[in-house]
Amino acid sequence: MPQMRFKTFRTIFALSVREMSTSKGRAGVGYFWAVADPVLKIIVLAFIFELVLRSPDIGSNFHIFYASGILPYTFFTQTASKVARTINFSRSLLSYPVVTYIDAIAARFVVNAITNIMVYYVVVTGIIYFYDLRLTLNVPAILLAYTMASVLGLGIGTLNCFLFIYLPFWELAWSLMTRPLFILSGILYIYENVPSLLKEYLWYNPLIHVVGASRRGIYSTYDAAYVEPMYVFGIGLICLCIGLFTLNLCVREIVNR
Repeated sequence: MPQMRFKTFRTIFALSVREMSTSKGRAGVGYFWAVADPVLKIIVLAFIFELVLRSPDIGSNFHIFYASGILPYTFFTQTASKVARTINFSRSLLSYPVVTYIDAIAARFVVNAITNIMVYYVVVTGIIYFYDLRLTLNVPAILLAYTMASVLGLGIGTLNCFLFIYLPFWELAWSLMTRPLFILSGILYIYENVPSLLKEYLWYNPLIHVVGASRRGIYSTYDAAYVEPMYVFGIGLICLCIGLFTLNLCVREIVNR
């Protein structure tokens, strides 16, 4: 059993190194863009809304407000996207008995998680120091937000890993369905300021809870009482179980196509 665990760890490590070299590039350009992409989005949003609003819904700094929403949202979307394309990305390697689809999924998930945690630290720390913000970070709340985003992204990504291959139209349909999520996930506003009629519907968007927990971690005065972690974990784990079950039934057929 220890030998099997070591082989699994070694396989995941090798796949992770491959993932880093192919998706991020040997020169580190991918890592630069991983930081630059959310920074550019934050700058653009802050510039636009500073022209029409005196201050964001919480605090006085637009950059940290939008960072607290964009970063966990990006973590989820990238995790779900990377995991969903695991089979196509590692199809040639999955023909070897030593490499399993779970190893491939784990490797992509780990690399993406480490990258986004690094991006969060660099961006948030940079904003705090650049604007000399006096913030008392709630680290457990931030960790909760990222744990929810990771479980949700892993679960939905694993389910889509099966659906993208067996239902070719689903990848385009999923892309179209999720485009409004940037607006509907509370990145540009806080949940409490939404009209009562819309609140009832928005609450069922799990990303509302992820962003709320993230903002609770940034702003010590923000309670985000509506956040329900078990709801998010439930959706993520259900999708993960269904995805693993379906992949386990037909992964060999998928690889040999």
